[in-house]
Amino acid sequence: MNQPFTHGGAAPYTSAASGAVPIVYHPEYVTPLPDGHRFPMPKFSKVYELLQAEGVASPESTYSPEAADANLLACVHTPAYVESFLSGTLEAKALRRIGLPWSEGLTRRTRRAVGGTLLTARLALEHGIACNAAGGTHHAHPGFGSGFCIFNDIAVAARTLVDEGSVTRILVIDLDVHQGDGTAAAFAGDPRVFTFSMHCESNFPFRKTAGDHDVGLPDGIRDAEYLALLDAELPALLEQVQPELVMYDAGVDVFAGDRLGRLQLSLEGIYERDLYVLRECRRRGIAVAGVIGGGYDHDLDALAHRHCMLHRAAAMQAHAMQARNLPTQLQR
Repeated sequence: MNQPFTHGGAAPYTSAASGAVPIVYHPEYVTPLPDGHRFPMPKFSKVYELLQAEGVASPESTYSPEAADANLLACVHTPAYVESFLSGTLEAKALRRIGLPWSEGLTRRTRRAVGGTLLTARLALEHGIACNAAGGTHHAHPGFGSGFCIFNDIAVAARTLVDEGSVTRILVIDLDVHQGDGTAAAFAGDPRVFTFSMHCESNFPFRKTAGDHDVGLPDGIRDAEYLALLDAELPALLEQVQPELVMYDAGVDVFAGDRLGRLQLSLEGIYERDLYVLRECRRRGIAVAGVIGGGYDHDLDALAHRHCMLHRAAAMQAHAMQARNLPTQLQR
């Protein structure tokens, strides 16, 4: 098992007992895929197991989501697409674009993950920070799926919250190595949700969908330059948008060894990125709902360790706020 990650000589991330960050997980986040399939489906259970082993997640801090139903999915996706996927009648070409073979288990898995991100967002509004152990299916467009993404959990959660009036303004911060094209498409013309994607410009999707603010990065960028660019963008966006909630896609396919990424961030760089996003949001009183996003590696234990950086940073930030006697919950 990987050792707990410490950063810069500071204390390690805090345990759930002191950080008390809500973690959303369900066993249905994992469903079998054919042997040799390149999507690392088992990573979701490994993430949660590692969080438990490290004390970041506990039974008291873990929340189990409901599965999204067809009506919920249709707040973003076209009813025809929702029905055809759930019924198993989606044409072969559309399934190839998704890249996952249809199964009843896959429908349960994707509905549960979407429900998980919606629950994560609700918990974030209550507690200040909450993290899903899955999520980040940002390539799913309203009328089709793509790039291992079937339904767009970030978009469904955001649309649901603004439609019901729980919040009036949401900022999506997408730091996956791939552009959040599906999320951008879902909110084109919707001023209630502002989409920010900082991604590798030469990577998938090769035809980008313009969001509200896109930053395309060159191949091979490393920690210092990446973090400097993020620092140049994020504070100004937070001040401009004034969101009540941030939906944060913390994809780790920015890692130097990722199979599908082209950037060169280290483990330390990923942790610093996540801690920076959380800190900048919380110091302004903005709630943050984190999802794990993309990450691809044949070594699933190493990949799970990478994904857990989000949850460790969230626990550290919650602990830091407690130590400064600041409220971890939002003032209502």
